[in-house]
Amino acid sequence: MLSKKTYTVQEATKKMEHYCAYQERCHQEVRKKLVSMFMIPEAIDVIIVHLLDENYLNEERFAKAFVRGKFRIKHWGKRRLTSELKQRDISKFNITQALAEIDDDEYIKVLTDLSEKRANLIKEGNTYKKRKKFIDYFLYRGWESHLVYEKAHEFIT
Repeated sequence: MLSKKTYTVQEATKKMEHYCAYQERCHQEVRKKLVSMFMIPEAIDVIIVHLLDENYLNEERFAKAFVRGKFRIKHWGKRRLTSELKQRDISKFNITQALAEIDDDEYIKVLTDLSEKRANLIKEGNTYKKRKKFIDYFLYRGWESHLVYEKAHEFIT
């Protein structure tokens, strides 16, 4: 029979300090990790309060880092970023603060560059099917529909 590893509150706290120092984490990820370590709810609360007090855990910092990373690397739009942060139980205020970090000119420039690349990649003879593939690609990645339709008409004729 496999025995599950148990942790004292001090051991779990140290482990979670390393977990949070390695990469920005949200409260939900930390709570899930502590549950997977078989910690009791009272211990989980104590550890999370400690992490907040010592600034290992900060939702505003997490939201800003998440938005920066996913926008710059995966080129997600604001709608996808918002929904992903909501799934992680980030407050509306922190979501708004994080999205404000994206410069509007940079946002449009990224969409324009991606649109040009994507329009050239889609190998479809039928203009309507090509436009649909183009639009579906950007809507899935969370770009606002009015911007996507504008770019579809601009790049696919």
